[in-house]
Amino acid sequence: MSFIEFKNIEKEYKTFQRKKGIGSAIQSLFYREYEIKKAVDDISFNIEKGELVGYIGPNGAGKSTTIKILSGILLPSQGEVNVNGITPYKNRKKNAMQIGVVFGQRSQLNWDLPMEDTFELYKRMYKVSNGDYKKNVTLFVELLEMQDFLRKPVRQLSLGQKMRAEIAISLLHNPEILYLDEPTIGLDVVAKKRIRTFIKALNKEKDTTVILTTHDMADIEQICNRIIMIDEGKKIYDDALSKFKDSYCEEYVISVEFATNVEGVFNNRFTLINHYGNKKYFLFNKNHISVKEAIMYFSQQFDIIDISIQGNEIEEVVRKIYESSGKKNVV
Repeated sequence: MSFIEFKNIEKEYKTFQRKKGIGSAIQSLFYREYEIKKAVDDISFNIEKGELVGYIGPNGAGKSTTIKILSGILLPSQGEVNVNGITPYKNRKKNAMQIGVVFGQRSQLNWDLPMEDTFELYKRMYKVSNGDYKKNVTLFVELLEMQDFLRKPVRQLSLGQKMRAEIAISLLHNPEILYLDEPTIGLDVVAKKRIRTFIKALNKEKDTTVILTTHDMADIEQICNRIIMIDEGKKIYDDALSKFKDSYCEEYVISVEFATNVEGVFNNRFTLINHYGNKKYFLFNKNHISVKEAIMYFSQQFDIIDISIQGNEIEEVVRKIYESSGKKNVV
């Protein structure tokens, strides 16, 4: 049995269809028409202990619904879910003791209390022992660099400081699983880096299983080792992040700074896309020429000062996949 099992899960919502006019309003008192919307449509996956999984998709694809089902907040319309031997919606209290949940746009913090007092509150709620509490607070304060704002009321904290506090509180009771829903939304690059580094360190230190939903593909690249992609409630991809890159990230940009201004025709496997003085940028496909061969071609054929390779960003690849199916502005 896998650590997390999500088998043929469906979640339907029924929404009332309002019609215009007084007659329709009166009719709706006696007869109502509903539309059935499937937020999650026959999704299955297994996750092993200690995995770092990115769960991505456009707005409305079913990401948050999946997290709520795994957390026990929502009851699935169909299918079976098992989290470390527990059916979440049947035993919510027991399940809550083994999970930590962070929703980027919903706070667990008390607005008027200092963060330190909120820690004490959650310690009592989850019945955390004094030893575990001191050990965890010391670890989280150090890794998340929270020393300077432990005694500040939450209302005085920046967005990045609040998010670090949210993650720390979610982990006080030593959960084996951490669900993160948009944990870096609205944060600056420094705050994002702190949180990404912390999540990786937490996984290495405690073997915590992490499921991350986000629109920020840099989060996925820097944290996750597996990617599950969904669209309109259906799973469309599930594999190692490295395999995803190998399968879809086929194009590379090679920048070459020549010792002198070089003009003329280059190998037809390279497409010149830009140039600034003696520095030129070429696009090539790894299926036509390897990275090693590309570097050798320029270094052997020309007098060069510098050369570098940049792969196609995963965000661009994901955007192309969704836009090919008619989606816009998905990542």
